[in-house]
Amino acid sequence: MSGVHRPSLPPGATADIALILEGTYPYVGGGVSSWVHQLIRGLPEVTFSIVFIGASPDRYDGMKYTLPANVVHLEEHFLASLRNVERPGSRVGNPEFFSCSAALHDAFRQGAMDDIDEALDTVIHHMLSHPSRCEADFLYSELSWSEITRRYETAAPERSFLEFFWTIRSMHAPLFMLARAAADVPRARAYHVISTGFGGFLAMLLRRQRRRPLLLTEHGIYTKERRIELLQANWIGDDNSAVLDADGLGVGFIRQLWIRFFERLGAMTYDAADPIIALYEGNRARQIADGASRERTIVVPNGINIERLQPLRLRRPTTPPSVMALIGRVVPIKDIKTFVRASRIVCNELPGAEAWIVGPEDEDPSYAQECHDLVLSLGIEGHVKFLGFQRIDDILPAIGVNVLTSISEAQPLVVLEGFVAGVPCVATDVGCCRELIEGISEEDRALGVAGDIVGIADPESTARSALALLGDASRWTAAQRAGIARVERYYAEPRMLETYRSLYRAAMGS
Repeated sequence: MSGVHRPSLPPGATADIALILEGTYPYVGGGVSSWVHQLIRGLPEVTFSIVFIGASPDRYDGMKYTLPANVVHLEEHFLASLRNVERPGSRVGNPEFFSCSAALHDAFRQGAMDDIDEALDTVIHHMLSHPSRCEADFLYSELSWSEITRRYETAAPERSFLEFFWTIRSMHAPLFMLARAAADVPRARAYHVISTGFGGFLAMLLRRQRRRPLLLTEHGIYTKERRIELLQANWIGDDNSAVLDADGLGVGFIRQLWIRFFERLGAMTYDAADPIIALYEGNRARQIADGASRERTIVVPNGINIERLQPLRLRRPTTPPSVMALIGRVVPIKDIKTFVRASRIVCNELPGAEAWIVGPEDEDPSYAQECHDLVLSLGIEGHVKFLGFQRIDDILPAIGVNVLTSISEAQPLVVLEGFVAGVPCVATDVGCCRELIEGISEEDRALGVAGDIVGIADPESTARSALALLGDASRWTAAQRAGIARVERYYAEPRMLETYRSLYRAAMGS
C-alpha cells in the first residue's frame, strides 16, 4: 500500500462526515464499497474523511477506486498492528482499570444494561485518556495475567489454558489499538459507520470522546455474518464439550466466546448510534431483536444510478448469452462452491455454456484455492472462469443470468444493478432477495417475477432455475422486463441520496 496518495486534513481542520469503514472502501471492490463510492459521489457538497480499518497491510494491493474530490482525508489502521515495543518490561498494571473492566465483562454476562452503561463509561474513559498505557497493561502486566487466569479457572478449567489465553488476547488487543487510533482521527461534524464489529467499536469511541452524532448503516447484519463465518471457521479447534447457543445448536466453547464478543461489539454500537439504518424491514427487525432501540431504527433502501447503467442494455445481444455469473467476493458466505456445482449441471446440459466467478480472491485465499480445486475435480475447468475484480459495466452486458448462492445477504446491489442492465437473477432465499425478484407489495408483485428464488446450498435447484431462464427466451424476456420495471419504480438513486443528505444535515447541525 506504499506510494498511495492519501489526502490529509491539516491539523485542526474538520470534515463534514467521517466514514468509518472496516475491510471495504477504497481497498476492496464491489458490494458495500460500491455503495460507499456512490454515496460520496452523489453528495459532492459534503466533505468526507475516510478511516479505513483492515486486517494487515499485506492483505490489500492498492485502491480499487479513484477518490472523489470531496474526500479530504484518508487514513488506515490495521488490527494486526501491535505496539512497537522492543523489549516489554514487567509492569503491575492499573488496578482501577482492571476492576472496571472486570465489572463490564460481568455486566455483559448478566445482561444488566444499567450496569453495562456505567462500567462501559469508566472503561472507555481509561482507554481514551491513556490508550498506550492501557494497551501495555493488557498485553504485558501482572494484573492482566491474573484476570485472564481467574476467568479461565471460573469458566473453562477443563479446557486448554493456552487456547483460552490466546483467544482472549486476540479478541481484545485490537480494541486497544483502536483506542490509540481514536486520538489521531481528524475531527468531523458527524461520524458514519457502515458496520458494527471493530469499525463500530472505533465509531463508538469517537462518539463518546468527541460528543458528535453517530450514524450506523448496516448492509448485512454484522453479528449474524460473523456468526456464520465462525461456525464454519477451521482455525478454531472444537472441544468435546459444546454448549448450546441461542438457536439450540451445539457450539464449541471457543467459538461461543468469539460469537459473544462480536455480539457485544454490536450492542455497544447500537447503543451509541442514532439513527440505526437497515436496507429493508427484515434487517430492521433483526437489529431490534439484537438490542437496537426501535425508535432509532429506520429503513433506507439502496438506490441505483439508472441513467448510468441503462445504456448497458443496448450492448446486450438479441438473445440471452449462455453465461451464468456470480459477481461477488470469493468467500464462504457467498457459497461459491454451490455455484461451482450448479455450473457443472448447466454446462453439461447447455452446449457452449460458461460460468463466471467475478470477484476478488484475496480475502480468504485458502477458500479461493478450495474453489479452484473443486472446479478441477469436477472436470469443468474449460467452462468455469475466475475473472477476479472487474468493472460491472464490462460484465453485465455479456451475461445471461446473475446468480447469487449466498448464505447471507441484505439487499445486494449487484441484483439491482443487473436489473437495470436487463439481467434476470437466480438467488437464494436470503435477505430481501425474494422481494427484489418477486416484489413486496401487491402493486410491486404485479410487475412480474424477475428471476427465481432457490434454497441455500442447493446446486440442483440453482442449475435448474438458471437453465429455465437461459433456455427459454420468452421467459427470460419477461423476467428482464419485470426487473427493469421494479428497479426503476422503487430503487432509483435520487431517493436514497436525498434521504442521506437530510440525515447528514440533521447530524451536522445538532
